[in-house]
Amino acid sequence: MDPDFWIFFGVGVAAQLVDGALGMAYGVVSSTVLLALGVPPANASASVHAAKVFTGAASALSHIAYRNVSWKLLLHLSAGGVVGGVLGTYVLTSIDGKVIKPWVVAWLGVMGLVILWRAWKATRPRVLSWKRPMPLGFVGGFFDAVGGGGWGPVVTSTLMGSGADPRQAIGTTNAAEFFVAGAISATFVAAIISGHWDATGLRDHAWSVGGLIAGGVLAAPLAGWMTKVLPVRALTWMVGLLVTGLAIWQGAVLAGLSPQPT
Repeated sequence: MDPDFWIFFGVGVAAQLVDGALGMAYGVVSSTVLLALGVPPANASASVHAAKVFTGAASALSHIAYRNVSWKLLLHLSAGGVVGGVLGTYVLTSIDGKVIKPWVVAWLGVMGLVILWRAWKATRPRVLSWKRPMPLGFVGGFFDAVGGGGWGPVVTSTLMGSGADPRQAIGTTNAAEFFVAGAISATFVAAIISGHWDATGLRDHAWSVGGLIAGGVLAAPLAGWMTKVLPVRALTWMVGLLVTGLAIWQGAVLAGLSPQPT
């Protein structure tokens, strides 16, 4: 078995455990690691979202079992997220990866800083009201597709900052992510079939995707337990430092200050 499988199995387990506890980080961490290993942005996003279809289903079932899901909120977030995700995928597959990669790295760096800010201040930013969840879902879905991650940092942070119940904010965001990831993955497939996107090299990451799926699915049922027993602020610091550090590393690679990994 390819060694990449076990590397990304570990990434999938860690990212999904943190995602279950914080309502974010699976996509951001996974896509940042792929980018750091030299995977083109569109391929990284496609790989991560293919994995999130499976991990999202497992996470959604876990949160439903723990009664952490608001069904009305789920409907609105999913609808907005699907539309935003499809549009973001179209944008991502229409642009040369070398052009968009600096923007994607910058976005992931911003997400890392946002997470660190939350850890330092122990507060959550107020961006949109949770009473208008469809536009919030649209914004989260768009940036999730373009950056390979961002659904959780945008949606969960905003919901909790607007006064939503933390358990329902995390659980509903995770459940909605299944539908958003499915729509984004379907759009990538349609882009390949129609010839809109040349997915050269995508098969080279099959073992990585398999590891992300296996690790994420295995860890997803532990999300409720993680939320109860682990200190959220400490996890927030760890995620923020990891994502920010990897984004800085990729920024150095793009600037020619560090060799590109092979």
